[in-house]
Amino acid sequence: MEPEHTAGGRARAKSAKIIETGAAVLGIELGSTRIKACLIAPDGVSLATGSSEWENRWSDGHWTYGLDEVWDGMAAAFADLRDRVRQTYGCELTSLAALGVSAMMHGYLAFDSDDELLVPFRTWRDTTTARAAAELTELLEINIPMRWSVAHLHQAVLDGEDHVGRVSFLTTLAGYVHWQLTGQKVLGIGDASGMFPVDPDTLDYDAARLSTFDDHLGEALPDGGLRSLLPQVIAAGRPAGELTERGAGLLDPTGTLRPGSPMCPPEGDAGTGMVATNSVRPRTGNVSVGTSIFAMVVLDTPLDDVHTEIDLVATPAGPTVAMVHCNNGADELNRWVSLFKEAASVLGGDRQVAPDEAFAALLTAAEDGAADTDGIVVFNNISGEPITGLEQGRPLLVRAPDSELRLGSIMRAHVYSIFATLAIGLDVLAEEGVGLEFLNAHGGLFRTAGVAQRFLAAATGTPTVVAESAGEGGAWGIALLAAYLDHSEKPLERFLDEEIFSGTWTHSVTPTPKDAAGFRAFLDRYRKALAVEAAAVDHLP
Repeated sequence: MEPEHTAGGRARAKSAKIIETGAAVLGIELGSTRIKACLIAPDGVSLATGSSEWENRWSDGHWTYGLDEVWDGMAAAFADLRDRVRQTYGCELTSLAALGVSAMMHGYLAFDSDDELLVPFRTWRDTTTARAAAELTELLEINIPMRWSVAHLHQAVLDGEDHVGRVSFLTTLAGYVHWQLTGQKVLGIGDASGMFPVDPDTLDYDAARLSTFDDHLGEALPDGGLRSLLPQVIAAGRPAGELTERGAGLLDPTGTLRPGSPMCPPEGDAGTGMVATNSVRPRTGNVSVGTSIFAMVVLDTPLDDVHTEIDLVATPAGPTVAMVHCNNGADELNRWVSLFKEAASVLGGDRQVAPDEAFAALLTAAEDGAADTDGIVVFNNISGEPITGLEQGRPLLVRAPDSELRLGSIMRAHVYSIFATLAIGLDVLAEEGVGLEFLNAHGGLFRTAGVAQRFLAAATGTPTVVAESAGEGGAWGIALLAAYLDHSEKPLERFLDEEIFSGTWTHSVTPTPKDAAGFRAFLDRYRKALAVEAAAVDHLP
C-alpha cells in the first residue's frame, strides 16, 4: 500500500475511514452475464467493486436462471467486494449507509400465497409471448412488448397454464431480490413501468388501463384483479425498507455485514443506466450496451402514435421515456473476439492477451475497415429480435462474392450489427419529431476510447458522449440512487448535476458524413438480408 503521507496514501486513508464508519453506499446489479457490486463514497466516487459470473439457460422453451443461482451469485459478488476492500484499504466492510438493488428488467416471477415460485423465472429474453403482446397492445392502446411481465401473464392465460389461478404476487428480478432482503414487496417506478404501463402524474400504475385489463381479461385472475398481484410502486428518493437480518445473511453468509441499512426502491437496468449517464431530463438520452442494447430517450411531449418498436417506460423519478430495446447486443462480438484470441494462440502467440487488450486491438482494426463494410453483413442474433420480427436468432456473417475478407471490415460489420436494430427503432422516433441534443453511451464496449462511440454516432446521426464513468455501469447507477435517499429534497436531475457529475470529464463525437453514409449502406443491406436471417431460423436447428 502507498504510504499515508503521500497524496495517494491520504486518499486511501480517507476512503478507508468512509468504509470503517459505515458511510459507504452499496449498489448491486444482476446483469445478464455478471452480478456486480459497487461500493461508493457519499459523493459517488467508486471505492471498490466485486463481481461474479452467471449465465442464462434455455429450458422447457424459456430463457431462465435458477433462484439458487441468484443467491449464490449475490453472495459471491459481495465476497469478492469484501476481499477487495480488505486488500485495498486494510479494513472490514461491516455496515452501509444505504443499499440498492438493480437487475434485468421485465420477465416473469410468479409466486403463490405461500410465497412459493410457481414456474421457473422467465426472463426478458423470451420471445414466446407474441400473441399476448399483440392483443394487449390493441386492448390498452399502448405498445406492450413481448418481454413485459403482463405479456408473460396473459400468454400463460392463453396457453391454459394451470398455475395462473394460484398467482398471488408477480414481480421482476430486482423486485424479488429486494423483497428477500427487506421483506417489502415494492418496485421502483422505472422497473414497474416494464411490468404494466404507469402514469407519470400519479407515479403509479395506469388506473384506467388496469380497469380495462380487468374488464376484458381479469376473469382468469384471482379476486382483486391485476393490481392486487403487482408490487407497490415507489419513485426515486423515497425509502423502500431496510436490510433485515435475514437479508444481511443472504448477502454475506459469514455474518459480518450488519442489518439495518436503508434501501432505495429496486430498479431495472434501464433506469440505472440513465442515472449512470446523467440522462434523466427531457431531450436527453442514453445507449446502454451489454447482452442486449437499448436506448432511453426522455420525452418532453407524448408520441402521436403507438409504435411496436417503441416502449413507453419511466425514469426512476417518473417522467416518460421512449425506450428502443433490442434483445441482441455485444454477445456475438464477444465470441468473435475470443475466436481471434484463440487464432492468435494457434498461430504462435507466446503471451496471454487480456480481454480488454484484445477488444482494444480488434476495435481499433475496425476503424481501418471500409466505411460500408465492403458488402459484409453480420447478424448478431443469438436470440429473437422483436423489432425485426424474429422470434428466434441465428448468428450469421454474409458477404458478397467480391467482398474483400479483411479484418477491419469484418470487425466494423460486427460493431455495426450491434447498432443496426437500435437505429431502426430510433428512426421511428425521428419520424415522430423527437429531438435529441446528444446521446450518452455506457457499457464495456465503450472502454476502448472513441471507436464504438464513433460508430454509434454514425448509426444514430446524433453526437455521442462518453463520460469517464461510462464503464461503471448499472451497479454504480443503483448505488447513486441509494445515495440519493439523503438528498431527496432535490429533484433527481439536480442531485446528479450538483453532487455527482459536476466537473466530470466527457468525450463527444459527432458523426462524420463518410461514417454516416457507410452505416446507412450497411443498414440498407441488413434490412434486405433479413429474409436470409429468417430462413436460417427456419432451416438451421
